[in-house]
Amino acid sequence: MGSQGGFGQSKEFLDLVKSIGEARSKAEEDRIVLREIETLKRRIVEPGIPKRKMKEYIIRLVYIEMLGHDASFGYIHAVKMTHDDNLVLKRTGYLAVTLFLNEDHDLIILIVNTIQKDLKSDNYLVVCAALNAVCKLINEETIPAVLPQVVELLEHSKEAVRKKAIMALHRFYHKSPSSVSHLTSNFRKRLCDSDPGVMGATLCPLFDLITIDGNSYKDLVVSFVSILKQVAERRLPKAYDYHQLPAPFIQIRLLKILALLGSGDKQASEHMYTVVGDIFRKCDSSSNIGNAVLYECICCVSSIHPNPKLLEAAADVIARFLKSDSHNLKYMGIDALGRLIKLSPDIAEQHQLAVIDCLEDPDDTLKRKTFELLYKMTKSSNVEVIVDRMIDYMISINDNHYKTEIASRCVELAEQFAPSNHWFIQTMNKVFEHAGDLVNVKLAHNLMRLIAEGFGEDDDTADSQLRSSAVESYLRIIGEPKLPSVFLQVICWVLGEYGTADAKFSASYITGKLCDVAESYSSDETVKAYAVTALMKIYAFEIAAGRKLDVLPECQSLIEELSVSHSTDLQQRAYELQAVIGLDVRAIGSIMPSDASCEDIEVDKSLSFLNGYVQQSLDKGAQPYIPENERSGMLNISNFRNQDQLEASSHGLRFEAYELPKPSVQARAPPISLPSSTELVPVPEPSYYRETPQTASVPSSSDTGPSELKLRLDGVQKKWGRPTYSSPSASTSNSSSLKAVNGVTQVDGSSTGNSKTHETSYDSRRPQVEISEEKQKLAASLFGGSSKTERRSSTGHKVAKASSQTTEKSHTSKAATITSADNAVEKTNLVQPPPDLLDLGEPIVTSSAPSADPFRQLEGLLDSSQVHGTSEGTKTADFMSLYADTPASGQSADVGYPLSSSRDEDSLIPGLSNANSNTVHVGTTVMNPSQISKGPNAKDSLEKDALVRQMGVTPSSQNPNLFKDLFG
Repeated sequence: MGSQGGFGQSKEFLDLVKSIGEARSKAEEDRIVLREIETLKRRIVEPGIPKRKMKEYIIRLVYIEMLGHDASFGYIHAVKMTHDDNLVLKRTGYLAVTLFLNEDHDLIILIVNTIQKDLKSDNYLVVCAALNAVCKLINEETIPAVLPQVVELLEHSKEAVRKKAIMALHRFYHKSPSSVSHLTSNFRKRLCDSDPGVMGATLCPLFDLITIDGNSYKDLVVSFVSILKQVAERRLPKAYDYHQLPAPFIQIRLLKILALLGSGDKQASEHMYTVVGDIFRKCDSSSNIGNAVLYECICCVSSIHPNPKLLEAAADVIARFLKSDSHNLKYMGIDALGRLIKLSPDIAEQHQLAVIDCLEDPDDTLKRKTFELLYKMTKSSNVEVIVDRMIDYMISINDNHYKTEIASRCVELAEQFAPSNHWFIQTMNKVFEHAGDLVNVKLAHNLMRLIAEGFGEDDDTADSQLRSSAVESYLRIIGEPKLPSVFLQVICWVLGEYGTADAKFSASYITGKLCDVAESYSSDETVKAYAVTALMKIYAFEIAAGRKLDVLPECQSLIEELSVSHSTDLQQRAYELQAVIGLDVRAIGSIMPSDASCEDIEVDKSLSFLNGYVQQSLDKGAQPYIPENERSGMLNISNFRNQDQLEASSHGLRFEAYELPKPSVQARAPPISLPSSTELVPVPEPSYYRETPQTASVPSSSDTGPSELKLRLDGVQKKWGRPTYSSPSASTSNSSSLKAVNGVTQVDGSSTGNSKTHETSYDSRRPQVEISEEKQKLAASLFGGSSKTERRSSTGHKVAKASSQTTEKSHTSKAATITSADNAVEKTNLVQPPPDLLDLGEPIVTSSAPSADPFRQLEGLLDSSQVHGTSEGTKTADFMSLYADTPASGQSADVGYPLSSSRDEDSLIPGLSNANSNTVHVGTTVMNPSQISKGPNAKDSLEKDALVRQMGVTPSSQNPNLFKDLFG
């Protein structure tokens, strides 16, 4: 021992402890520890380390961790040591891992198997070590792995094992109550264990269970009383005594349990009276632990059914506490007095001088506890003294949190026990003035509500006096500098509502004061808003009373200033004030009746007053409102995953299905391009209802490449030739559903417009020496009044019927590129689409019904002026139905060709989106021959196209040669 330095440790380890203890700074200590860490990292991995040496290394790692440094490199070695058969090494390993690891550490899984094996060991010391680890390391997921072994250990022959098993089950209950819910009978059984230690350990889980459900354990009251009686009679071994008091901690736990079980139960409480009275008589109050047991007895007496003898015994103990020189005992006495005062209000009068001494004690904690006691014992006879004391204390402290609490208590007491209206208003003014913005906003609203409703009595004169007193006091205070914002809001509201109600003050005087407030607190928009609204009320009441309205110049300048304010709220209030000034008496009486702040506000949630307007719009062809939950099949631009996809799709041509396509995977085929440089103009449709198309432009192939131009034939039905359909796999999830009506394609959903110009969508969900005369007077003020005065209910006010309902906003979805009003336009009306910003050629000419052959027009045979001619009922060839209601847009959900802005060779006919498509739905296009600079003759190509269409031949990906022949 001497050579090793003592305690079986090496001299090196003891030198380490000594050097750390002698370190003069934290930096020096850190250098020593870091040097030790490097040494251990090097040595702990050396092969063939003796077990005794490894044990010392693990202890040194524990020391390093205790100093706040990381020793995680050695955790695995502590885990390995738990596997050792040597008892000392195993217990060292378990000690280390319980200090190193937490229940969610990754290495826990490595010791679960070892714990299971050690729980079955014949050596109870090994079992105890494993149970200690179970309490520390087992989490909710690994409870089932060890729960059966722990339950079996409840019957172990060794009391230490049974006690630790109870502790483990208690830990399991904290982690996962449901995992041990079926084992509560085991706790009841262990309560009768022959060993007091096991019985004492069982009280802890039972206390938790009784806290949650006390009725299920009412049958144990007799057992708990019997145990407490045996403990109080010193029937337990002397080993359980603490400061000559028999098992005080078991007594405290039992008293807590009895307090829960006896609450509101007279029959159960009667079983407890005798044993609790015995503890009052026998307990020694000369030690702290004895006083703790007595305090717990008082708590128990205050919880169970009242008993006069026990209340008297508790009052005697409280008197000893309050007369003590110890602040701790005085604190306990004040707290205990607060518990008993609800059962016996007269008990405080016996200790009034002691309470006043605590109120003037320099100990701030004791003083706060005394204010809590005064708050509980307040009545109408002493409310003025208590509230004044609380306000004085509130002014003297700097703790904002406690200031807020005292302010709320002062307001509550003033509302319940106010002896007069004048005192109430003065008290509220003091609270708001000194507590400042620490006062809860709810208190301000409660004050305004109280002034508006009155004290709940039917005497209107008293309510008028309250309001008049408030106005007078606020007019005196309003000129003081730096008033709190919340207080100013209350002042402005009261002056606006009742400033001119009793005609003591003129409207000009009140409005001048309000303008001064708005000017003095120009940086506080909320105060300015309250001031403007108050001005509006005063002017409205003047107009309603038929008096001449005199707007002060400062008020007019304030209105003009706020009319151009950056705050939209202040702007709106200023414009509303201007509008109110110009209204007549009848209108004012309707929109702003006098003293109607507590009246009901009727709200028409269905907005039925708009039914006529809605029906009129529907009759004109407007689209009906589609509820949000029914818009799932419509296009939403938010469906685009990223901007790149949006940009790419905005340049691709999309031909939508005539009938609703089935959702499937998109497929696109390489485009087939035609070198040309013409600008496309939509051809006028026949005389059908049609929605305004949004034109777009096709980027040139030199800018975006041919992959940008893609013809999409998703579920398109053939209109020429045999009645076949394109492959359903090519249908698009983002497309709008289309219907074929009278040969004309109509759009059910909304399509998006050009992303270059606008982006819209259906949804954008976004605490005794000589008693001084002063103390005697204070005591008489606090305790001398009648105690039978009931608290005035704070809920006795007139109930405000202010409705909390708000109007529901109805949202009307707009089409992305067309407006619903276009459906109400007559067939013969001209529809002019918005200009395309990318159009570099001639303007787009659109008409409802063409009077000339569009192909002849393309050839330049007719003047452009003829295009505007309309003829209702004009019938065109059957192939012209394909051009009807086909928006010429470049967006991903639109139909038709985009306009070309390039003078280079562009592909006018994009590639097919599906190799299995049998139909090309060609959008309406008009070529300007003057822009053709290369390629074959457009006139010949168009003639061939018309000829092929009339013959019922469908250009598709299956006829490449024909496609090539027709379009060069």
